[in-house]
Amino acid sequence: MSDSPRPGEDLVFRDATLADLPAIVALLAEDTLGEKREDPSLPLDPAYERAIATIAANPDQRQIVATRDGVVIGTMQLTFIPGIAFRGAWRGQIEAVRVATSLRGGGIGGAMIDWAVEQCRARGCAMVQLTSDKSRTRAHAFYERLGWTRSHEGFKLKL
Repeated sequence: MSDSPRPGEDLVFRDATLADLPAIVALLAEDTLGEKREDPSLPLDPAYERAIATIAANPDQRQIVATRDGVVIGTMQLTFIPGIAFRGAWRGQIEAVRVATSLRGGGIGGAMIDWAVEQCRARGCAMVQLTSDKSRTRAHAFYERLGWTRSHEGFKLKL
């Protein structure tokens, strides 16, 4: 029997702070979609600071960071959505899941999603949902390996 930790056991999940913002934006900018829409150059656009402050002020929103040895290596946003459908059920929404490119494939993403689902369960959510850009086929395969199903088609309208 090995004494080494299982994937994700050495991770700490916590709400992001303003100090985490450069690392979060850098993670968001690490892929082909993010590099087109995010700007990790310092100083950061003040819109990022306004966004994290708005998230922190809303008890139904959480910007989460995954850290290892105090270093931010992953991020995601959790939103808790009240609803009338499904007999007034709450839903958890997981968005903008990112793991540092150099660390992908090591169980971090799975640990993040497991943790997020448990947070939703603890908040009384009846279901958890997420969206993923159609071009992210590796992400889709990852979510399916975790037991998620493609149950809906999503639509977006950029304003």
